[in-house]
Amino acid sequence: MNTILIISNANIKNNVASSILHIHRKQNIAKNIHHTMNITSTKVELFAIRCGINQTIQLQDIDYIIIVIDPIPAAWHIFDISIHPYQLNSITISNDLRVFFNKNSNNMISFWDCLSNNKWPSHLLIDKESKYLKAIPVFSSKYSWEFSRK
Repeated sequence: MNTILIISNANIKNNVASSILHIHRKQNIAKNIHHTMNITSTKVELFAIRCGINQTIQLQDIDYIIIVIDPIPAAWHIFDISIHPYQLNSITISNDLRVFFNKNSNNMISFWDCLSNNKWPSHLLIDKESKYLKAIPVFSSKYSWEFSRK
């Protein structure tokens, strides 16, 4: 089984939200850092998941995605079909997952809840990075991940 591990953590400090995401196959193959202002921690986590899944489905021969996040309730919004403030990210993630599952019906995805106090080395590294990152958005008057992404 060809597995990809996406490890993500987010932090909000002084109204600046930052997410750090590592994508591992056999070694670390990608690291993403995103930041913006005045958004919730749930939206930060969902955006990180969105970026990780989007990059992962572009890779060849991947049939199992494991997403490690803290806290896991952020991921529940992906599968929430009601109207909620995180719908843009949820819809985009759902579309990416549809592409992933259409490639092969045996493809799988798992979400692992990894609290910072578990001290798992891979997550602890990202947790420390997110806490000590001093990020200042280039366009501080723009408040959405969608703008920052452009």
